[in-house]
Amino acid sequence: MADPRARYFRRLRRLRRSARRWSVLAGGLGGAAAVLTPYAGLGLADAFWAAAAGGSVVMAAWRWVDLRALAAQPAPPPLDPAMAGEQARARLVAAVQRLPVGRSALDEVRRQQARFALRGSVAAGPWTRLDRAAATLSGLAGRLTGPGEPALLEAAVAEQSLRDLAHRVASVEKALRFAPSDTRPALEDARANLVEQLEGGVAAYERLVAAAASYVAEDGRMVTEHPAVSRLTEASDLLRGVAAGLAELRDLSDPMRTRGSQTA
Repeated sequence: MADPRARYFRRLRRLRRSARRWSVLAGGLGGAAAVLTPYAGLGLADAFWAAAAGGSVVMAAWRWVDLRALAAQPAPPPLDPAMAGEQARARLVAAVQRLPVGRSALDEVRRQQARFALRGSVAAGPWTRLDRAAATLSGLAGRLTGPGEPALLEAAVAEQSLRDLAHRVASVEKALRFAPSDTRPALEDARANLVEQLEGGVAAYERLVAAAASYVAEDGRMVTEHPAVSRLTEASDLLRGVAAGLAELRDLSDPMRTRGSQTA
């Protein structure tokens, strides 16, 4: 979204330039019509000159009216620098996402930022395991059709919940560094509970990914032979038949050539 103040002044400059151009054009065409009409007499060309002059005068008047109406409005207040920076960042992210590999690059940057934020935390290990499992599930997503589709939705919700839990663990650990001694036992118990939940959740997510891989594998084994293999077998049999037919034709034609040469 553009800055409203900058958009206001940009529109004001455009209207001022347009009003000036139409004023100059109206003056030139009006002067030409005033000079050429008495000089050459009234005719069809004079009607065009007069129409062009009148139209340009009207357009110039409209532009000046629009310019005065816009100038009478108060200019929007300056945009907050923080909001301006956020809008510029949003525009940059949107432009990068439109590139062929922009979305995957942004996802990788976000993962690296999150991993850096968890550096030194006990949640870094489960976070890395969750990243690997999520990447594996993303590769299987295109083949999880039919009954496997609801599992993808559950996995997406669980992944976001586990990532939020990892950030909670890191936040509690940061608080432990500055907490008074009498509050540390309670915070340590809370951190241990959160870590236990995180470890159990990541393990459950990994079991889900393993189950998804088993589903994809078994779904591909439901037929005794892959369709591509059967098509290749049929094409091979066809080529063998054609080759055998050509060989028979050659064997039939060789004796006829031999008898023809002996007769001659």
